[in-house]
Amino acid sequence: MAELTLKATIREKVGSKAITHARKNGSVPAVVYGHGTDPKSLWIPYIDFNKAYQQAGESTIISLAVENGKTVNALIHDVQLDPMNNRFSHVDFLQVRMNETLETEVPLEFVGEAPAVREQGGILVRPVEEIRISCLPKDLPHSIQVDLSSIKDFDTHIQVKDLSMPSGVKVLTDSAIIIALVEAPRTDAQMAALDSKVDADVTKVAGVVKEEAAPAADAAKTK
Repeated sequence: MAELTLKATIREKVGSKAITHARKNGSVPAVVYGHGTDPKSLWIPYIDFNKAYQQAGESTIISLAVENGKTVNALIHDVQLDPMNNRFSHVDFLQVRMNETLETEVPLEFVGEAPAVREQGGILVRPVEEIRISCLPKDLPHSIQVDLSSIKDFDTHIQVKDLSMPSGVKVLTDSAIIIALVEAPRTDAQMAALDSKVDADVTKVAGVVKEEAAPAADAAKTK
């Protein structure tokens, strides 16, 4: 069941002036929607949402308490940020039914240290940060742990199929996808090659036209 609760009020005025005014007064506009339900426009206290988002992210069910209505279980489905100040400007909640399977992305939590990094100076590479799963809401994990201690050399890697999944959770991401590996450290020659300056004729780049010297006759006309 949901452990986090957010209080919300119905958003009746949806004009740009009303939204701007509410944002200045500490609220963020939101909408909640889901299978078999009508979308509802809401106001969420900014401070409360910020705290909830830090704890829940987009992979933990939140109990959304809407005024004059029953509490609903929902996931933070999408957030929009103001490009000017990086503050939340809008939130989408996805209402879920506790008896229906849902599909969502869950972040990977990398734990431990790879011996190939600690003992051989390798470089840890994590090409995947989240995987897609399906489960009942009650079984939804906040994250999936990836133990890096199994990567003992540069030939070892961890794939999706190597993950230990909680009971009731099915992985939808391709099981062969690599989610962690360690690359060998670069040699001195490779580092030198990266540091070397490459001279190139910019006129050979598409869209760049080399300026030609004006003919003598044309030059005379411009005087």
